[in-house]
Amino acid sequence: MQLPKILTPLAASALLACAALPAAAQTQVATALPAGANASTQPPAQGDDVIKEMQQAFRKKDSRKLTQLLPLARGHVLEPWAAYWELRVRLEEAQPAEITGFLQRFAGTYQEDRLRNDWLLLLGQRRDWARFAEQHPQYRMSDDREVRCYALAIDLVRGTSPEGAAQEVLRHWNGLRDADDGCTHAAGEFFAARQLSALDVWREARLSAEANRPRAVRNAVAIVAPEVLNQVAELHDKPAQFLRARATAPTRQRQELVVLALIRQAASDPDVAAELLENKWGVHLSAEERHWVWGVIGKQAALRLSPSAQGYFNKVGKDQDLNDDLLGWKVRSALRAGQWRTVRRAIEAMSEPTRQDSTWAYWEARALLAGQPSEADRTRARSLLEGIASPRGFYEQLALEDLGQRITVPPAPAPLTAQEKAAARANPSLNRALYAIAAGLRSEGTREWNYATNLHAPGGMADRELLAAADLACQREVWDRCINTSERTRAVMDFGQRYPMPFQSAVVARSQGIGLDPAYVYGLIRQESRFIMDARSGVGASGLMQVMPATARWTAKKIGLNGFTPEQINDRDTNITIGTAYLKLALDDFAGSMPMAAAAYNAGPGRPRNWRNGPVLDAAIWAENVPFTETRDYVKKVLANTTNYAAILTGQPQSLRSRLGVVGPRDGALAEVNKDLP
Repeated sequence: MQLPKILTPLAASALLACAALPAAAQTQVATALPAGANASTQPPAQGDDVIKEMQQAFRKKDSRKLTQLLPLARGHVLEPWAAYWELRVRLEEAQPAEITGFLQRFAGTYQEDRLRNDWLLLLGQRRDWARFAEQHPQYRMSDDREVRCYALAIDLVRGTSPEGAAQEVLRHWNGLRDADDGCTHAAGEFFAARQLSALDVWREARLSAEANRPRAVRNAVAIVAPEVLNQVAELHDKPAQFLRARATAPTRQRQELVVLALIRQAASDPDVAAELLENKWGVHLSAEERHWVWGVIGKQAALRLSPSAQGYFNKVGKDQDLNDDLLGWKVRSALRAGQWRTVRRAIEAMSEPTRQDSTWAYWEARALLAGQPSEADRTRARSLLEGIASPRGFYEQLALEDLGQRITVPPAPAPLTAQEKAAARANPSLNRALYAIAAGLRSEGTREWNYATNLHAPGGMADRELLAAADLACQREVWDRCINTSERTRAVMDFGQRYPMPFQSAVVARSQGIGLDPAYVYGLIRQESRFIMDARSGVGASGLMQVMPATARWTAKKIGLNGFTPEQINDRDTNITIGTAYLKLALDDFAGSMPMAAAAYNAGPGRPRNWRNGPVLDAAIWAENVPFTETRDYVKKVLANTTNYAAILTGQPQSLRSRLGVVGPRDGALAEVNKDLP
């Protein structure tokens, strides 16, 4: 098998050699220093140490050190990373010939395409459209929204815009979290060409105001109404003052500024925003503007689980005036209130792609079956459920059960052939990614792995290639890449890859020893860390079960684990001991409710204690109304994982619904089990 020309010959030989080496293997590289370097600055001779030092220098943007160290990385498996870091940190000053030289030398690699992505962004910012147009066709990943926006703007100027280009620009612009040059520039061009409307641009300003992105608000207003820019800062920072200081909104621009101010006010106090809209500003706004603001107020009330949320949503006279996010919150509020007709109408108003999402397909089916459904409603509901039913996820599993089936382990795909496994082992990007992860460069390794599996070829790898890549990761015990890669298969499911059970004897024994379902523990670990032993979150949680230091100390004391020190949390068995003990204490505190205990594990126990107040709900409705996006997603995934692990561990059909139950206020007659649970 001939190695693709994506590395220098020396690096290629090192790469293929390293595939057979143990994870801790080191590659010796040259020790010569660049001219002018002294002994005190001499980097280590071992190649991995050089690469790690270069990684740190790149993070500090230390161009001088990177240039010094680069010769020592020559021939190393990770040389493409070293060369990328050295050039990327000085990209703005680099000559085009130097950049194209890098792209040619590392042609076909992730690092080539990563640098091309960076260069395209720089060319777009410089409005160097000729070079941008020259480079863009060679850009393989095509996953950068800003780059895509620049390309669409060029097509517009050339008169070669594809069908739906304006809506694509709008979708990318609306989807970005922060203000960016590419999509703002493209939106301005499409607005000037009258392919985006004033309402399109104002809606971007509304979305940005709701998300507290003042710069993005200014960028949008600058496109559609630059004459009122001087009022944006005031309405954003002091919305109530802005609204009370004005009596009328005589122009479209003034109306939209009032809308922005009401959106900002709703973020801090939806009831005050509702009072201002009802008693002062409603008569000055168009129907569409009023509906949008009522939708935002309803959403903000729903995020607070306020009983007033549905009343606010009921003031929206036309659901089609809301976007999919606001409609989603209208559905959640209606589910909580048991208003199934409202659920159905709001979902019907969603865009078709959103409506097809398993979440909304499931709830539409449930709404169709509520009350006294017609035969047509029953047929439509069954079609929706059959369209999503599978063991893949939370609503997919619920759909299976609503169709009278249980969750079982699907048939395993045909075994991988020797040739399929060999192709994965010979893939340079996969090997380089595994080497980077083993060397401690997990972020770089993960990005390169994802490129190889998802982006190197249009549409990503085919199912059998994904299974072979996942198998390679599983064999190396790189469990997160094993799971994530296997989850991408479309026509087949390999549960052995998707739901691995590392450390089975330790997890099962400890779980059963304290009365926990091992499937629940595995479901939680899979979501918390993907079985990465050294996983560490941004807030300081550590290990397999992502335990916080303070929580670990409290739990250790609670269970009588004498002599515990915070450093021990990184030990596998200690992490499992403390993590499972805390989960059991949380489960006991919530009277055995798996959804609420999972929410407590993710967001702390205080929040689900508050979230349970209100009506008694089907736990699926309760979970869908969890205000935190991360926790809402977490609870659903942990419960779906648990059900699949139970099917694997027991070999018996399983029910997700039996693990959900109902959620409502705590029975005041019962003593609080762990009131001090942190």
